[in-house]
Amino acid sequence: MLFSCNEKKTANPHKKARQKEATRLRTKADENFQKQNLNTAFFEFNKSKAFFETLKDSTNIAYTLIQMASIQQINGDYYGSKETVTEALPYVEKNKAYIAAINNILGIADKELSLYNDAIFYYKKSADDYADPLDKLNPLNNIAAVYIQQKKYNNAVTLLESLLKIKSLQHKTQGYKKSLIMDNLGYAYFKKGNEEKGFDLMKKGLQVRIENEDTYGSIESYLHLADYYSKKDLQKSDENALKAYNISTKLNSVDERLEALQILISNNNSAQDTKYVQKYFTLNDSIIKVRNNFKNKFAKIKYDSKKEKDENEKLRLEKAENQLSLQRASYIRIVFVIVFVFLVILIAILIRYYKNKNKSIELKTSYDTETRIAKKIHDELANDVFQVIAFAESQTLSTENTKENLLQKLDDIYGRVRGISRENNSIDTGINFTKTIKEMLSAYNTAERNIMVTNLEQINWEAIDEMKKITISRILQELMVNMKKHSQANLVVIKFESDQKSILINYMDNGVGCEKSTIVKNGLQNMANRILAFNGTFDLETAPDKGFRVKIAMPEQTLIKA
Repeated sequence: MLFSCNEKKTANPHKKARQKEATRLRTKADENFQKQNLNTAFFEFNKSKAFFETLKDSTNIAYTLIQMASIQQINGDYYGSKETVTEALPYVEKNKAYIAAINNILGIADKELSLYNDAIFYYKKSADDYADPLDKLNPLNNIAAVYIQQKKYNNAVTLLESLLKIKSLQHKTQGYKKSLIMDNLGYAYFKKGNEEKGFDLMKKGLQVRIENEDTYGSIESYLHLADYYSKKDLQKSDENALKAYNISTKLNSVDERLEALQILISNNNSAQDTKYVQKYFTLNDSIIKVRNNFKNKFAKIKYDSKKEKDENEKLRLEKAENQLSLQRASYIRIVFVIVFVFLVILIAILIRYYKNKNKSIELKTSYDTETRIAKKIHDELANDVFQVIAFAESQTLSTENTKENLLQKLDDIYGRVRGISRENNSIDTGINFTKTIKEMLSAYNTAERNIMVTNLEQINWEAIDEMKKITISRILQELMVNMKKHSQANLVVIKFESDQKSILINYMDNGVGCEKSTIVKNGLQNMANRILAFNGTFDLETAPDKGFRVKIAMPEQTLIKA
């Protein structure tokens, strides 16, 4: 929880009742947030926001929206969090602490979406809104982390060195923040090339974290040390990566578990490498499903809240119209006594009635239009993001490229998988599986490109388990994405076959091809890992100006590698 919020007092008894209920819901939401009951907390924050809106309590409206956006970020819904926190902006014009928190949330979202320049912009705005140097520390440290991501190591070192000199940071109560700065500074020095100084700072940062019982913070220290040793001592690199993995598993910190597995896989120094690969994909697929479920639930909570608000507004209007009808009946009874007064009152009532009716129609039309436009923008934006991040380069673990490049490429693979998941939230593995595959493949048909699919229905898909179907679907999609980005093909043929033991997929396009030795750079390592994880085989055939072919065999009954 970022901060607390003091409720406003009001003298009206009805307002007091609403204020009391709103405060009760907000307090319960804060408690559930601390207990990581995120669904319940999000629902209660949203419910309390509705009460605060009736009270026109800007401070509490902003607070609940910021907390809701924080919950969405925890579950990987970065676009949703940006949308939610942006709603808070009109309510925080004079509250610098809230403005700083909003900018920090926007910075985190853009960093996770790889919009690094935008992230730095918001982090700087957040730091400017804080007066206390210690409060500025978090956004400024976040800026340094972005610099490291951008490989601007000199910028990161300069900024972190200045932060480490802050006097108030030297107090023993600030061990958590000091260790964070030391560890990031050491990592920046290491990446910059000053390995000795970087290692010393990272070790000191870890020691401070251990002394302060900062178990969660130690995960990042072990990950940084694992990266450092990956160029010097693979055994020590594996040891540090496993420490990070075990602690993040205990604390249920999924992203750090994935990062630790990436290092273990890239080191390629263990007999359990295949197991690590399988764990990585299983864990990654699992968290994608969980986070998508959270996103859907958050969207439903907000939708239901809007629906309830609209229904209440409709009831209010109906009640007002009923009251007007009663008034008109009363005026009609008086008409026999005072005709002139009746006519004047009747005209006034009719004018008021039609004004209210027209206003209601305008409000509903505006709402429908905003909803439609918002959905269109969201859908198209999601497609644009998919086109930008769905392509990444990878290389086999057996090559002699530097370990730093291997780690970066694995990070790109993770970003790409997460992007593909956003574009395809679920795969229908039931009776409509073949229809789903056809629809996915047909999406790549254009006036200049023809996609031909044969024998798809001849496979006995009912006998294939769900995970196998999902894997095949993702392999096909990775082939299509790779084709669209690299091949310049105008004809693609995908043929399905089966024998008593395997499903055979033959892919061919008439594109520009490439050198077979550089094929891993075309983003197909992820496909290869999935095939190998199911004891499958594949054979690539390509050469410049000779097109691209791949033959894939997936056993129908698979024992996953342990």
